[in-house]
Amino acid sequence: MTCGARLLVLDFVLAFMWVWSGTLIKIFVFGTLGFGNDPVGEIVKASFSILNMFVFAFLSKIWNGASYNPLNILSDAFSGDSSSFLFLAGARIPAQVLGAISGVRLIIQTIPEAGRGPHLNVGIHHGALTEGLLTYGIVLISLGLSTTLPGNFFMKTWISSCSKLTLQILGSDLTGGCMNPASVIGWAYARGEHITKEHLFVYWIAPIQGTILAVWTFKLLFRQPNEEKVNTKKKSE
Repeated sequence: MTCGARLLVLDFVLAFMWVWSGTLIKIFVFGTLGFGNDPVGEIVKASFSILNMFVFAFLSKIWNGASYNPLNILSDAFSGDSSSFLFLAGARIPAQVLGAISGVRLIIQTIPEAGRGPHLNVGIHHGALTEGLLTYGIVLISLGLSTTLPGNFFMKTWISSCSKLTLQILGSDLTGGCMNPASVIGWAYARGEHITKEHLFVYWIAPIQGTILAVWTFKLLFRQPNEEKVNTKKKSE
């Protein structure tokens, strides 16, 4: 199996596992452990969610950059080498989408009481602004951590996980605070809502725009030393 094909398979697997992990955490905390929707139950759920993000970050690391979220690989492509953009858009993102859809379909077949995924509880423009801002925040934080803590896996993952969980809580009553188009489309496909303008605008277009804006902001605020040296040299000449 070639490296590209292997990466597609791993993207599919991670996206499949990600939608299952969220469902299993809810069932374990509120069902098996018997916690209710109170502060204690939410704290326990948040603890397992952070642990879950550590597991997926570790899997992504050992699996050579495999990802369950299209925004992760898009931010890398926009901020670095864009030569593989066609491979990302034409193969990796569809693999993640198929993984999420397959995972949700299996969840619904085996655990019908698991719920129906995130819902848009506000207007389309309000929802798009929410998802766009949440995505902008987490992508900007992730890019900053990659620059300031490049070799510190634990601290980088800890800050990123806590930040993502905080942003998710802030947006949970509005859009679900997803920041993951592949995961959302899995549930939307199961409800037959994956081609509605609300879904496409709020959960795809707005997060992608937020990702692009975050990359531009990061490049503007944290210019690479090599770029500054080149510009200085050109001015001196």
